[in-house]
Amino acid sequence: MVGPALVLFVVMLVVPVCLSVYLSLTDWNGYSANPVVVGLRNYLDLTKSEEAIRAGWVTLVIAAVGTVLLSVLGLGFALLVNGASRLNALFRVILFYPHVLSALVVGFLWSAVLGTSGVVNGWLTTRGAEVLPFLSNPHWALASLIGVLVWAGFGVNVVLYLAGLQTVSKDLLESARIDGASARQTFRNVTLPALAPVVTVNLVLSLVTLLKTYDLVVSLTGGGPAGSTQTAAYLILWDSFHNNALGFGSAQSVVLMIVTAGLALTVARLRSRADQGVKG
Repeated sequence: MVGPALVLFVVMLVVPVCLSVYLSLTDWNGYSANPVVVGLRNYLDLTKSEEAIRAGWVTLVIAAVGTVLLSVLGLGFALLVNGASRLNALFRVILFYPHVLSALVVGFLWSAVLGTSGVVNGWLTTRGAEVLPFLSNPHWALASLIGVLVWAGFGVNVVLYLAGLQTVSKDLLESARIDGASARQTFRNVTLPALAPVVTVNLVLSLVTLLKTYDLVVSLTGGGPAGSTQTAAYLILWDSFHNNALGFGSAQSVVLMIVTAGLALTVARLRSRADQGVKG
């Protein structure tokens, strides 16, 4: 019974990862039939590449800030729409809808809204205000990219937190109310500890997703201005297919895979230790 799933796992995950590791040790350009093994040269070149280092820092900033915002906003909106009314059901659909849209569509949509001649700046100029450089200034562009990523993705966090809120013991909530605990005390001492596993899942999923950000960058900023929104995933595909350096691109993908796995395991381990500390 496990066989089909195991075969699928090996073919779709293990084989590509092994192939990527092998290609990272070659100078393959995507065309040659016999790539030359160059050892760790691609990894050494990666440590000297200013563009790759900048893309790495941009990716980490997006992942760190975006993960915090997704978790905080996801939990906040989940608390607001946590109820069985029809109005709450409608709000849940509205909050989740951006996640259904293609990231490319979302990028083009917000580009039309935030661009120099977009909806927002058009509205500002008609009222005598200056044009805001949402996508033309490096700092503004990075902030705009993070904002759009959060807008497009926090619906999933809302759904996960809503599912977690349904598991909070009603008896504990009632006991806290009878004991005179305020809403804030109840949330801090009853609801939040019960949501700890959901918080961990949200953090890991958000972190992994943001570290792989690519398609929204393509349609919203194109990695600009001046590479300020160029993420690691975007640079990997650019080097691999635009510059015909699949060996170097594979080395970048291996590093990104290791960093992603390391950060995800670190978050999970810290959450596990916190849970053990609470139980102890």
